[in-house]
Amino acid sequence: MEIKRLHVGKRLSETAIHNGTVYLAGQIAEDTTQDIAGQTREVLGHVDRLLAEVGSDKTRILSCQIYISSMEHFPGMNEVWDSWVAQGHTPPRATVEAKLANPACLVEIVIVAALP
Repeated sequence: MEIKRLHVGKRLSETAIHNGTVYLAGQIAEDTTQDIAGQTREVLGHVDRLLAEVGSDKTRILSCQIYISSMEHFPGMNEVWDSWVAQGHTPPRATVEAKLANPACLVEIVIVAALP
């Protein structure tokens, strides 16, 4: 079966599609001057954009992994997540504290979703 990759770079592809499943690279905020709420909103906007590009959306998310730089950000991240996630379509999710590659990044989100 074919593997399709979008936004292919030297180190990673932003999206890979295989067998009706969409895999997104870890999404981070470009504007790292924002607080956890701002960075989370920006990251979820990237998720929306990348899923829309392949004809999918947040109601089709199969799993989500969230990495936050400190558990002190957990409530703020959850507040934004709760207002964004499609009720009735909440995916399995894990949230862990992790030292992110860029210390200015407060959150990174990895998504796996289904195509329609």
